[in-house]
Amino acid sequence: MKKVVAIRHVNFENLGILGSLLSLRGYQIDYYDAGRDDIRAINNEDTDLLVVLGGPISAAQHFAGQQHYPFLNDELALVTQRLQQRQPTIGICLGAQVMAQALGAGVVSLGVKEIGYAPLTLAENEDSVLAPLAATPVLHWHGDMFTVPEGATCLASTEACRYQAFEYQDFALGLQFHLEADHRDIERWLVGHACELELAGIDPQQLRDQAARYGAELERRARQVFARWLDKNEQRTR
Repeated sequence: MKKVVAIRHVNFENLGILGSLLSLRGYQIDYYDAGRDDIRAINNEDTDLLVVLGGPISAAQHFAGQQHYPFLNDELALVTQRLQQRQPTIGICLGAQVMAQALGAGVVSLGVKEIGYAPLTLAENEDSVLAPLAATPVLHWHGDMFTVPEGATCLASTEACRYQAFEYQDFALGLQFHLEADHRDIERWLVGHACELELAGIDPQQLRDQAARYGAELERRARQVFARWLDKNEQRTR
């Protein structure tokens, strides 16, 4: 059985719809909870896919020297080794920022919070794995941004965030936005990030309404994106 390891930083930011897709494809899913489980115990050789998920930690501050969360150093070491070995890896939000850092790029603060459903501006590339997302609002929830690593391709942007996604060669995908999030779980996000929403002056009802309006169609298109990327990598590793 193929195995996916997911590094999770907060319980409700899980694999979501990506998890159900992976289960249907026969993957065994193992979660490692940062701060509780030892990230150093993850064996890249026994892991067919690594997914590093999001969380309310500023990677920009951490990698600038304010290292309040030492487990991020363990994640960086793991991801660096994995990418050097050309092993399939997906990073989402904080996870994508760790990936970018592992590839020698930077992480910077936007100076604003980009939170809510809004469409992406996709790079002009018909073969992009993100092509199914054209004109489709996706869930943004971040205040930091990775820069695109040397040798990687930028796949998307927004007005507030120049770099929203990158693909590194044919085995690594970094997403600043939350394509994995299940719209049926939006209330868990609103509760878990209540303080952040209050500080940003965002009405939770706005996000509830957006999830109800866009969630089902976004899920359909997100499954297409993940399926395209998984198909490509599973063919490469056969």
